[in-house]
Amino acid sequence: MWYHRSVEYELIRTKRKTIAIYIREHGVEVRAPKWATVSDIDAFVVSKIRWIGKHLEEQAKSNLRKSAFRLDYGSVVQYMGREYVIGSVPGENIIYVPPGLDRDRLLKKIIAFYKEEARRHINERVLYFDNLLNASPYSVRIGSAKRSWGSCTSPGRLAFSWRLMMAPPEAIDYVVAHELAHLKQMNHSPKFWAVVGSVLPDWKERRKTLRLLQKRLENEKWD
Repeated sequence: MWYHRSVEYELIRTKRKTIAIYIREHGVEVRAPKWATVSDIDAFVVSKIRWIGKHLEEQAKSNLRKSAFRLDYGSVVQYMGREYVIGSVPGENIIYVPPGLDRDRLLKKIIAFYKEEARRHINERVLYFDNLLNASPYSVRIGSAKRSWGSCTSPGRLAFSWRLMMAPPEAIDYVVAHELAHLKQMNHSPKFWAVVGSVLPDWKERRKTLRLLQKRLENEKWD
């Protein structure tokens, strides 16, 4: 941890060419080239002090909202774009969990529900869009990524976050088609977006829906 009289920050040396500042849950992170001097880094931090202060305040508010986030019986959660109540009695618009669970075990049950639904639904949608795109993925995995909805590696390994099951079906389809399209174009070039658009002409609207959900999740602590 490095200190400047105005701000405390974590310094990470990388192969990058420029200095960059990130506001993380734990505070300020500065990534800098290996050749950059401490005085260069401090000067850059000072030049961004107002920006840092504004975003630290926003992060502190977000952290408070996250610390207040609790799941319990009767809580309302999103599942495929609709609101459901966590309940101990099966019923319509209910996500059932056994009665008498403490909050930690209840949270694990809800996450397990999302993961199981993700394995079922997302695999179905991968098959659907693969038939359209002939992308031939090597494997599909459901993970717990917080910062991305999905990912794709060049050998054809797809991964999706279970959190995606909170999104409406049309937004889930966008992420699935997006990652499969990377097997045709491993970039975000116009050719890539043309592949996405060939199966989802309204992909921009679908992406907006995801961004709204992302803002909501920024204030919820699921781990």
